[in-house]
Amino acid sequence: MIGLLWILLLALAWTAVNGEFTGSQLAVGLVLGTLMTLFVRAPGNDYLRKALVLFGFIGFFLWELVVANLRMARDVLSPRPRFAPGVIAVPLDLKSEGQITAFANLLTLTPGTLSLDISRDLKVLYIHDMYAADAEASREAVKSGFERRIRRLLE
Repeated sequence: MIGLLWILLLALAWTAVNGEFTGSQLAVGLVLGTLMTLFVRAPGNDYLRKALVLFGFIGFFLWELVVANLRMARDVLSPRPRFAPGVIAVPLDLKSEGQITAFANLLTLTPGTLSLDISRDLKVLYIHDMYAADAEASREAVKSGFERRIRRLLE
């Protein structure tokens, strides 16, 4: 995890040196930071794998964000929307409160889903889904998408 912090610090330093904080400068900084940490990598540290998991997660989240926005826009503008709202109970495989918080917040950031509540024992997250016609398919999509990737990223 320390290696990821170094990569982020190097990326921020890169954007500061260039004098402009843009997404493209940050992306270049992340790539350069990752390459730099490869050269000074200590045995036993897994910086590259964690960095690749982080980049994969960012790509996955951005893709889901675009798809969800397009789906919501289509249904809002359509004369016959395909909404089938419902509340779904998602059993959690995540263990720490930090993982659960990240999971709930990222779901809420995605249009069409909203985290509502979590059980007292932290085993079930209740979400409102605008496309919950098939509750089991929605539950599986959330578990195999967001939850699995968050678990890999924050383990």
